[in-house]
Amino acid sequence: MLIDTFVLLLPLFVLVAGGWLFGSRWNLSQDTLLRVISDFFMPMLVFDALYRSDVSADLIVRLALAVTFITLVLAFAARGAATAMRTPWAALAMPVVFMNSGFLGIPLMDLWGGAPAMSLMIVFDQLSGIFLFTLGLFISTGGVNRRGFQAIARSPILWAVIAGFALRFGDVPVPEPLLAAFEFGGTPAPPLAAFALGCSLSGSKLRIGREVIIGCLLRFGVGFLVGYLATILFGITGLPRTIVIVAAALPAAVFSYVLPARYGAGDAAPRDIVVVSTVLAILTIPVSFYLAELL
Repeated sequence: MLIDTFVLLLPLFVLVAGGWLFGSRWNLSQDTLLRVISDFFMPMLVFDALYRSDVSADLIVRLALAVTFITLVLAFAARGAATAMRTPWAALAMPVVFMNSGFLGIPLMDLWGGAPAMSLMIVFDQLSGIFLFTLGLFISTGGVNRRGFQAIARSPILWAVIAGFALRFGDVPVPEPLLAAFEFGGTPAPPLAAFALGCSLSGSKLRIGREVIIGCLLRFGVGFLVGYLATILFGITGLPRTIVIVAAALPAAVFSYVLPARYGAGDAAPRDIVVVSTVLAILTIPVSFYLAELL
């Protein structure tokens, strides 16, 4: 199982390794790269995938409930752990609550299950992204304030999510040439995301303290259990069930340290949790797939 999954993920690892190599040898601007992907390529992929998606409204509602449940439970778990360790909640909240369902999850599911699995992951990711670019921005900007609302209003991905859902369920026709342009522009997003993930790992000096250990345990262990429980509570079965469980146990999102750093609230713990959890994903991802099918 581990060998088969590693072979399946090999193209993803090659792109991540390529990003790490380029980031290590050349002075690539990670902020610029992430902005280009998240503000240009990814919104086109998101809009096109959501507009063309054949995911039923009922399933989207169930996925939305699952994502909300996962987010809230993980937020409370991070709060409890931070209180017990007497460490700032924000140092654990971002990497524990927000998994890498976009930069890692989308290309992962594209490799694993093709377009149907990737389409479901995009829906999951964008539902999670609503929390990332609302709750996450409030955490990153120091609370519910004007700066946080301004950051939310300027998020292209969030507007792509709103437009994709609204036009699809409103049966609003979009000219095919425009959809073709979105499809063409969105196609490079998953491989570029994997490359950007590799770049973000270059030059990082690991400090594996208790925050990092606890953060990884919460991200993988509690994330998997909460994802599994969410599928039971909201009646999610079949392919969507596997995707929800695996997605909930993915490594910490790159944005879980990029966003705080961008808004002046950077901390070493989120960065180190992202790096360590991403490296451990070589083992945790195939284990998650195996347990999701076993349970």
